[in-house]
Amino acid sequence: MHPFTVETTIARPREEVYEYLLDIAGHAEFTDHFLQEWRMTREDTYGLGAGGRYRQRLPFARFPWGDATIVQVDAPQLIVLQGRSGKFNRIRTLTVFDLREAGAGATRLEVGYETDPRYPSDRFLEHLGQRGAMRRNWNKALRRLRRILEEDRDRGARATIAGGPRKPATGLRS
Repeated sequence: MHPFTVETTIARPREEVYEYLLDIAGHAEFTDHFLQEWRMTREDTYGLGAGGRYRQRLPFARFPWGDATIVQVDAPQLIVLQGRSGKFNRIRTLTVFDLREAGAGATRLEVGYETDPRYPSDRFLEHLGQRGAMRRNWNKALRRLRRILEEDRDRGARATIAGGPRKPATGLRS
């Protein structure tokens, strides 16, 4: 899929928006209309290496599962997620959150998204309607994110770790 970007302005400080986005378990709150059934890939959902697996609601998606992992951070302006989706996880995905100052106490958030389909059949499905659907869904996700951070409303369910809370780590005895 050719890269596209969507953007919004959030009336919150850049550091606050950055901290919220750095916890990948919170992504389910504003993307659950098109990325559903989130499952975390590790117990620590914050920072570099944190990731999640989800089911995508896209037109003609026969293999809707995908995943994303935070692979690069540059506080407080950049968060990069890499992942895979589609049949046998053969479609690579890249999501970039770019945060800029937009005046006193405001943040300009730009989300870039692209895929690298491996086969012509995957490219065909993307051209058939998945690219437009992803763009619309990311626009809606940013509107929801703005409402969550500015007004503390329109939250979806936060992703959790299977099995409930964990005990704090204690040292292993040899």
